[in-house]
Amino acid sequence: MNDISLVILLPLLAAVGAAATPRASALWGLTATILTAVLALWLALDMLQSGARNVAIGGWIAPLGIVFVADGLTALMLLMTSGIGVAVALQATSWGVSPSSPVSEKALSMRSGFWPLWLATLGAMNALFLSGDLFNIYVAFEILGLTAIGLTALTSTPTALRAAFDYLSAGLAGSLLLLLGVALAYGAIGRVDLEAVPMLAETVAGRIALALVIAGLAVKAALFPLHFWMPAAHSSAAPVASALLSALVVKGALYVILRISIEGGAGMDALRFAISVMGAGAMLWGAWGALRATRLKLLVAQSTVAQIGLIALAIGVAGDNLQQNGLWHAAALLMLSHALAKAAMFIAVGRIAEELGHDRISGLNRKELRPGAAEFAFAIASVSLIGLPPTAGFIGKWILIDGLIARDAWIWVALILIGTALSAAYLARVVSRCLRGGPHIAANAHHPAWRIGDITALGLATSALILGLVSSLPLSLLEISTK
Repeated sequence: MNDISLVILLPLLAAVGAAATPRASALWGLTATILTAVLALWLALDMLQSGARNVAIGGWIAPLGIVFVADGLTALMLLMTSGIGVAVALQATSWGVSPSSPVSEKALSMRSGFWPLWLATLGAMNALFLSGDLFNIYVAFEILGLTAIGLTALTSTPTALRAAFDYLSAGLAGSLLLLLGVALAYGAIGRVDLEAVPMLAETVAGRIALALVIAGLAVKAALFPLHFWMPAAHSSAAPVASALLSALVVKGALYVILRISIEGGAGMDALRFAISVMGAGAMLWGAWGALRATRLKLLVAQSTVAQIGLIALAIGVAGDNLQQNGLWHAAALLMLSHALAKAAMFIAVGRIAEELGHDRISGLNRKELRPGAAEFAFAIASVSLIGLPPTAGFIGKWILIDGLIARDAWIWVALILIGTALSAAYLARVVSRCLRGGPHIAANAHHPAWRIGDITALGLATSALILGLVSSLPLSLLEISTK
């Protein structure tokens, strides 16, 4: 047993404990999430001192055995997942708690069901990030897909159940494509470990296998035009579930696409171009959906489509790790900044809806209620998503645009700038209403009372801002490679 295995086994075993003892599920969940975050931090610090690590389970190396690979990109994803997980878990402990009314039976049922699903999600994502071969990645996705569907359907409303069914259908299609690609890859070269990806990219059958794998991952990442299931799923789920689904779950597929791209060599140039085009389409289509949204949660969900597109574009234009252009660092940093900002947004939206009794954008400014902490958290997260300084979103876009300008890739630069302007436009619809002062505010208007969700949302949004000031830390972590 070692720290790499523990970051997978600990949350999975705790999920079993939480499911077996519903009354103690919150204790299981919060304790296991914090311990997993400590282990992820320990692993990252150890790699900064000693470099990347490979662990062959049972002593069997690839292509026969299961190998866990821990490098700087893996460590950053583990820290992102466990760190945001701790924040959302703290918010989940107060789910349904109101000073004026007792906790309902439905709220208790949802809370007890949330913890096993979240812990299984955490274990599956950690396994996904650490897996060194495509088949184990497929297995991790199967676990992740089931838990994500459960999180979507947790409220048991007709809308949530319908969205969960669409999620299930899309997940099955993506899994089928992924499994077909893995099978074809094994048939082509007799191995499926990630180190064999360059060999796959050199043969026709191998390229077809990689195309199937990328297509399956694109479905799971809700990459345009395969995003049809995602806005409803993220906007219909409970706020804590939406935060996890949007901030973390979709990052699993994006991470694998990034990993395959930087390992694939020149043979993947055509696939990278396709990913870039899909990313550009997602930026524009997601922004259009957000501009037309009438509900706040739907706007935030549509913005996820657009932000996923930006990350996919960054992955596609980055090339492989032999080009030494650093553009894939921008993709990783954008994933991290988006995760922090989007988790903050969904939790803030939940608090705003709780304060107002609805999430209609047209009714966000009420005379008797002054802007509260949730509104400010949403505004700070918006600054990061738009990519304004000094946030991590700005640093990621700066690295990306600077690299593209150096390559005279002006079309991609123009598309990124258009996407940035559209992001500012649809987020300004909310921020201008949430934070607007003036005569429409009554003289005796009150600030909403503080809740744990306000602290969580502000903490996550502020972290996205502070991360831009200390961006050298994640960038130095990304320099650690197994090569």
